[in-house]
Amino acid sequence: MAMTDTIADMLTRIRNASTAKLPVVDIPASNLKRDIARVLQEKGFIKKFVVVDDGKQGILKVLLRYTKGESAIQGLQRVSTPGLRHYVDVAKLPRVRNGLGYAIISTSKGVMTDHEARELKVGGEVIAKVW
Repeated sequence: MAMTDTIADMLTRIRNASTAKLPVVDIPASNLKRDIARVLQEKGFIKKFVVVDDGKQGILKVLLRYTKGESAIQGLQRVSTPGLRHYVDVAKLPRVRNGLGYAIISTSKGVMTDHEARELKVGGEVIAKVW
């Protein structure tokens, strides 16, 4: 049976690995997942990510960040799903934890945080929230 929501699977794998305090999590790769991992790395939620070519779609190895034994990711929530897409314009971009967290937005100018989308004055699909 084919998986319908691969982004939710990625976020769940990261959430479970950080709860279990695992240093690395392996995720089937895709371009959108690479972009999400890039945003998480830029904002300091993960140390780094590497795409390993396995002859198929590839594997995204995500190295999680911990500070004093606590995960850098306190919360990770999927917003837009395949059954219910959540599109917003720039005026309605969500604020996560009063600006302490980030919403990951897929825009016409690429995948970025809600802060970057406000600066560029673009809206898009709200993929997830992270804090």
